[in-house]
Amino acid sequence: MARAKIAIIGAGSRSFGPATIRDIFLSKPLKDLGVTLTLMDTIGSHVRETAAYARAVNRRVKGNVVVEATTSLRQAVEGAGAVVSAIEVDRYLYWAMDFHVPRKYGFRQVYGENGGPGGDFHALRNMGPTLEIARTMEKLAPGAPLLNYTNPEPKLVEAVSRLTSVKAIGLCHGIGMGIGWVSTVLGRPVKSMEYAACGLNHFTWFQTLRDKKTGRDLYPDLVKADRGGDWLSHWQEIAMARILFRRFGLWPSPGTNHFGEYIRWADEFLSDEPQYYYDAADGHPWQGKVPVPEFIYSLEYTNCDRPMKPKKARTAEDWNPDDRGMKDKLEKSGELGATIIESLLCGVPHDLDSMNVPNRGAIPNLPDDMVVEVPGTSDRGGCRTRRMAPLPEGIAALLRTQASINKLLVEAYAEESKAKLVQAILLEPVVHTYRGAVEMVDEMLTLQKRILPPLK
Repeated sequence: MARAKIAIIGAGSRSFGPATIRDIFLSKPLKDLGVTLTLMDTIGSHVRETAAYARAVNRRVKGNVVVEATTSLRQAVEGAGAVVSAIEVDRYLYWAMDFHVPRKYGFRQVYGENGGPGGDFHALRNMGPTLEIARTMEKLAPGAPLLNYTNPEPKLVEAVSRLTSVKAIGLCHGIGMGIGWVSTVLGRPVKSMEYAACGLNHFTWFQTLRDKKTGRDLYPDLVKADRGGDWLSHWQEIAMARILFRRFGLWPSPGTNHFGEYIRWADEFLSDEPQYYYDAADGHPWQGKVPVPEFIYSLEYTNCDRPMKPKKARTAEDWNPDDRGMKDKLEKSGELGATIIESLLCGVPHDLDSMNVPNRGAIPNLPDDMVVEVPGTSDRGGCRTRRMAPLPEGIAALLRTQASINKLLVEAYAEESKAKLVQAILLEPVVHTYRGAVEMVDEMLTLQKRILPPLK
């Protein structure tokens, strides 16, 4: 019996490469099926490291997976039953620009990964490579799904859905982070709750929050816990969530530095200045005068009690693939890529907390062609969304603006139109001056010319 082929594109990813590999090796249905795992990355040393890690895991679990490594996209994709994508080029270099250049013009975006002007340029940079993967799949793996981990999820999945015939499904663990904060506020385990959230990736809202045993609505408990809680508790992550909950009636997910990207007044609730901080008097990181500084995801998880003399930072070259997970118990990551592959290739049904797909009525009061994040199910027949209740109008209004921005960005890419990009930027909530918007676009197009699509 022929082996099923799974391709991981961007296998050198330190976040999703090893996690996806572990999940595939720890899947009994996939082990019984027999799998060829083809790892692809544009950087040969990275994919060789990842392949060495995959073979080490294979030996440890006594798996029968055949591991291949390549730098050829065509070779990786050809004949694949499923393709996983987790790509990024010079991530921190370009993120430094995404974060700081818009702020130079007074646009107070709080992060710059998925939303805000920085998120728009992040999307345009990744749109070309993601569409190249999808178009290669159209020719060499027709019918295979593209399981995408690359951000910004909604913008990239929308590009693939609008411009190719490939069925793309965006995957993210943000819902897990959000319910984790609900668990903290309520003081009860996640496993004791039944929940369902929907909306936009990195900006979802819990429509259902119930006791798993009794079915009792837990929202009254959440109201009480919020009102009685210390206002500074986990300020960096949930102070804004608590305000959104009070004003809009549902608890948002994942945390401030994610959904804050879509809201103009988010910087009131986030101490974001340390993110990528550098001394401008020394020059800018993207000019090569100073190194790209440490990226601070959130002060909630950052130890600032450090010695003055810093330790040498780990680089990609320091990564030893045999020491990641080899000493400890191998566990599943909680990501959904391997779970969906189990369904599609082995027929194992699964409930999915979230997936990013075109709406098609799943959230009734959002545009049908907008890519939304909703729960669903998967089996051999594919992935199906769960139909949700309409979102409260205030929440829907926030999300509809993002639907228009995403649509304009895809059109900007497809039409090579700078005018469409400027329109998208002018819709961003944090953008408050026309001149600043135009000048910022010009500067970013110059700085990122090597990696952005041509815009006329």
